[in-house]
Amino acid sequence: MRILAAGDIHGDSNLAERLAKKSKEKNVDLVVLCGDLTYAEQSTKNIIGPFVKRKKKVLLIPGNHETLATADFLAELYGVTNLHGYSIRAGEVGLFGCGGANIGRFQLSEPEIYELLKKGHDNIKDSKRRIMVTHVHPSGTKMEKLTSVFPGSQGVRKAIDSLKPDFVLCSHVHEAEGIEEKIGKTKVINVGREGKIIDV
Repeated sequence: MRILAAGDIHGDSNLAERLAKKSKEKNVDLVVLCGDLTYAEQSTKNIIGPFVKRKKKVLLIPGNHETLATADFLAELYGVTNLHGYSIRAGEVGLFGCGGANIGRFQLSEPEIYELLKKGHDNIKDSKRRIMVTHVHPSGTKMEKLTSVFPGSQGVRKAIDSLKPDFVLCSHVHEAEGIEEKIGKTKVINVGREGKIIDV
């Protein structure tokens, strides 16, 4: 399976169009959007549409710039899946997620983040490959060291340590775009605005 994952689009419809073109050129099976789709709830136009127009299957989660209601609205409007507290199977791959962050408009407590991830994971735990999708990065990582403003999430870290997914896809810290690191056997990737192609 080939995935294009990106985050922090922040209402930039030109960026969404470029990513959608890339999803077609690279023949991806799935597009995963890791939150901050809007800029403070503004600019929801032409963020999901370019992918749908190219008949791509899209999974999204809210970031800290939009509420769960906005993410649900976009998912319903375009017929895509909001992975927040939820999971899906795509062949032998199980994906589960939690949006929001420990700061911002859609703020969750660390225990809430962990419980939502565990709830989603419970439904796909027997999948051959498991991918966890979050907006915020885990605590105790290089990504966390690149920002003095955004602390990593202890809830995300606890989920990695206990659920041991194969991959974690996140965004949130713009300065950490493209960074990949390992926590145990889990590969954590900050997919960033320009996106990452991941072959699973």
